[in-house]
Amino acid sequence: MGGPVRSGRPGAGAGGAVRRGVPAGLLVPALVGVAFLLLPLVGVLARTDWPSLLHHLTTPQVTQALRLSLVVSGWALLLSLLMGVPLAWLLARVPFPGKALVRSLVLLPMVLPPTVGGVALLLAFGRRGVLGPWLESTFGLTLPFHTAGAVVAAAFVAMPFLVISLEGALAGLRPSLEETAASLGAGPLRVFATVTLPLLAPALAAGAALTWARALGEFGATITFAGNLPGATQTLPLQVYLLLQDSPEAATSVSLLLLVIAMAVLVALRGRWTGGAVREARATPPEGAAAPADPAGFTEPGAPEQGVTLEKPPIRPEADADAGATAAPAPAAEDSDLRAELTGYTHFPLTAPAGTTIAVVGPNGAGKTTLLRALLGLTPRAHAEVLLGGRDVTRLPTHRREVAWVPQDGALFPHLSALANTAYGLRARGVPRAEARRQAREWLERLGVGELAGRRPAQLSGGQAQRVALARALAARPRLLLLDEPLAALDQTTRARVRHTLRRHLAGFGGVCLIVTHDPVEAVSLADRVLVLEGGAAVQDAPPAEVTRHPRSPWVARMLGANAWEGTAGPGGTVEPAGGGLLTTAPGEGTLPPAGTPVLAVIAPEAVSLHLARPEGSPRNVWPGTVRELTAVGSRLRVLVTSPEVPSLVAEITPAAAADLGLTDGTRVWTAVKATEVTVVGL
Repeated sequence: MGGPVRSGRPGAGAGGAVRRGVPAGLLVPALVGVAFLLLPLVGVLARTDWPSLLHHLTTPQVTQALRLSLVVSGWALLLSLLMGVPLAWLLARVPFPGKALVRSLVLLPMVLPPTVGGVALLLAFGRRGVLGPWLESTFGLTLPFHTAGAVVAAAFVAMPFLVISLEGALAGLRPSLEETAASLGAGPLRVFATVTLPLLAPALAAGAALTWARALGEFGATITFAGNLPGATQTLPLQVYLLLQDSPEAATSVSLLLLVIAMAVLVALRGRWTGGAVREARATPPEGAAAPADPAGFTEPGAPEQGVTLEKPPIRPEADADAGATAAPAPAAEDSDLRAELTGYTHFPLTAPAGTTIAVVGPNGAGKTTLLRALLGLTPRAHAEVLLGGRDVTRLPTHRREVAWVPQDGALFPHLSALANTAYGLRARGVPRAEARRQAREWLERLGVGELAGRRPAQLSGGQAQRVALARALAARPRLLLLDEPLAALDQTTRARVRHTLRRHLAGFGGVCLIVTHDPVEAVSLADRVLVLEGGAAVQDAPPAEVTRHPRSPWVARMLGANAWEGTAGPGGTVEPAGGGLLTTAPGEGTLPPAGTPVLAVIAPEAVSLHLARPEGSPRNVWPGTVRELTAVGSRLRVLVTSPEVPSLVAEITPAAAADLGLTDGTRVWTAVKATEVTVVGL
């Protein structure tokens, strides 16, 4: 009674509110605009002599003009494809001086009056034009007043539609798809034919249809440049022009035919040609509930992880039995050791024997992805002199380096099935189709996704797609395997499964593998060495246990969950943090750097104790502070404490201890750290 009444009609909710809220000042002009575009079409339909329509369309003059129009528009489309596809590629992919001018030239016929375009063509290719006399004397080719001239005129005004469609589609394609194809051994022409062109098919079809329709309806440039000769240059639009003078009813019937053709093209383009693979190639498949279930998922053995272990976990043979898989074979070449000298943004030497897995870590902008792309020869930011198994591949193109790359998004080819994706590298290296598919199916079985061989990437979950991408890279049998944050886009459960699968197969990989990661669990559990980059330089390259115990980078120490204070070594085993204060260490625990040396003091969160009153007794490092943040990590709490005397500290305590202390945001506390709990590393 008296409450608001809500309509149950569709659209009465938020969408209906939007419609009701459309300002009349916009709605009325919009409706007038629709009427302005619609009324001429209604006029054609209303004035058509329907009983005589078939007779008008089957007269000899009209059928001859229609046949000529189809011939001219067909050849104009072919000419536009031959020139427009390379031109679109050039504009979309190649930087060069004057690109803006070239793009303006492409768009010029769209805004130029057609008759002006015809005059320009006449002055260029006419008998007295710039190029016309040479064409006539050399090839005997006369374009004006000839069918070839009508083709040239139609191609001149129609080709921009094709170039614009393709350039936009090329700009929307993920470069990682083509780069990954090259890393799997496909040459430039094969990449274009098997990856780029299929993904461009919707845009190519749309551009071709628009180009053909525009060429079919061309009038102004044709009559100015090629004339109006029956059977030679008198196309259907020119026939309409002539019929308007002698038989308006017949002109209306022919106009209706052209109108129907144009509308048919536009209706066919709506959603059908402009969607599909190009959209799929622009973004990775969504991760989450919408993805299909992962029936072949592995279960990570053991309890949920609470932190980073100090040693690389052993690979249990029985884990393979759980997955029904066999060990991954080594690459084709036994000698796959890596020797690289990097210059440019990344500048350090890198060596690794065959069978080594290196985790590459560092803050954003440290040069991790640049390192991988330099090894592939895909970036001008850095250069790498690379020897693989004693073979110098520095000056070889990407597809001949035997280096397989798995980018962060996996870069599965959206138009191919999981099986065809996995077989791609084998086919690129010349393996017969049947054998390549057999080996690809074996790899999919090894990684637990064999039953998904017929699915396309859009039908795979994130974990399934990552395993297919890994199978594709391993199936190519590379000497060097590059993985750029392969698990970053996965949820925790899927990440654990894929990590277990990856660890098991890297244990049998005979080449060198580099994995870029921000996850300390991945770095420790997957790698034999951890390479730490900062500012393009290597600040540490050591086994995981050494990096965990003695990190030489504040970023790595914080990534591992420890407190990291940069400072200067002082006298008597002290450290002066850059943020102020004094930290006492235990000189007996190791040789400390000389006084004045830049150092990094590392304090584990569990070594920081919290008190409501100043503690008495053994702690030599005691500071007052204020609780600023409490965060749950597994079964423990991490407490951020700021202090006016020293940099911020993170302490790790139990929830029961936090309750006993009554910790909340703003609680005044004392922090204490024993001198023996401080690790000092020279920088």
